[in-house]
Amino acid sequence: MTPPVDPAVSEADVGLLAPGRVGSPAAAATSDTACLRALLDAEAALTRAQGALGLAPAEAATAVTEAAGGHPFDMRSLAERARAGGNPVIPLVAELTKAVGDEYGPYVHRGATSQDIMDTALMLVAVRTLDLILGDLGRTERALAALAAEHRDTVMPGRTLTQHAVPTTFGLKAAGWRSLVLDARDRAAAVRDSLPAQLGGAAGTLAAFGAYGASDPTALPAAYALELGLRTPTLPWHTLRTPVADLAGCLAFTAGALGKLAADVLTLSRTEIAEVAEGGGGSSSAMPHKSNPVRSTLIASAARRAPQLAAVLYGALAAEDERPAGAWHAEWEPLRDLLRLVGGAARDAVELAEGLRVEDHAMREHLDLTHGLIVSERLAAELAPALGRDHAKELLTRLALAGEPLDGAPELADVDLDPTHYTGSAGALTDRALERR
Repeated sequence: MTPPVDPAVSEADVGLLAPGRVGSPAAAATSDTACLRALLDAEAALTRAQGALGLAPAEAATAVTEAAGGHPFDMRSLAERARAGGNPVIPLVAELTKAVGDEYGPYVHRGATSQDIMDTALMLVAVRTLDLILGDLGRTERALAALAAEHRDTVMPGRTLTQHAVPTTFGLKAAGWRSLVLDARDRAAAVRDSLPAQLGGAAGTLAAFGAYGASDPTALPAAYALELGLRTPTLPWHTLRTPVADLAGCLAFTAGALGKLAADVLTLSRTEIAEVAEGGGGSSSAMPHKSNPVRSTLIASAARRAPQLAAVLYGALAAEDERPAGAWHAEWEPLRDLLRLVGGAARDAVELAEGLRVEDHAMREHLDLTHGLIVSERLAAELAPALGRDHAKELLTRLALAGEPLDGAPELADVDLDPTHYTGSAGALTDRALERR
């Protein structure tokens, strides 16, 4: 008989089906508790900004800030009551006003609309989570830089369309992974630093703030942004969703950049290749001999989900009127899921990069699998002056189809077949890539 499940436990999002994010800093930074904290921070900052401009008593700013920081709010009740108005700000404002008390309660949320607070809170959550992601991207790129430097001249087969192509180096491969991580870092940092507060009032005109006595309502968004450490918006962006689209793009790119690292490790760690291995692989429930590349698997999972979540956010760009029905509501969950996915992937990428084992002996053995054909490009170039380009290509193609070792062909008796001598500018390219900071 199945034991009963506590309803409170059954409704808690503990991440049972999300091992990629469980326990990550990003999971905590995007939790319901963290989102509620951001909503309260947004409300308190609004009253403080009005106080700084003389639109509210200093005592009101203090009272709202203290209530927002110390009063216990029933998150489950807020969530259930959010259904009535379609967002959690409405019941939260009622609870915060009650907590502040009769004297200063009227200054809670004064002049704002629910979307002002929701958008601002989500920007706060995004900034706080991106800070964590950027820290992990930094650790990952440093680990990859160390791998690239250590294996600058470690030769391995280059593979194109799944087949051996020409030799390359593991250093160049690791430098390429690092380059993508740096691209993700730069994009994420630029987006983080650009995220604005939201303040426009009912239809984005700031009219209510003028009605409450502001001689220049346009000064209030800057004061509000300053309180929160966000950028000052040029305009209210209720239906101008550039900040959300920028988040969608940088997060999807970051997931994909880390996904490239994961995809290569998954391929190179196959049993029959075994050129790399995760430092601490995961076990199998049925096969004791297995050490699964779990970190790479979870990163690859995030990379596959992220584009679809970003697509939802891009779809919300086409928002009607001055404030839309459904478009901004559709953003909340996919944006949080994206932050969680990428935060978890960034956490896993640190462990993957810092623990990756490079099996250079396997790489060297695999260079000889085609008995010299891996340098056929160079051989064709060297033989062309003596045999003609077409004859040289025909000779090498015939030997390849016959499966004959190249060192047995008389035409190649004096040709260098060592694949480690044909890595082109791999070393110089690796050095160049490692100059980037």
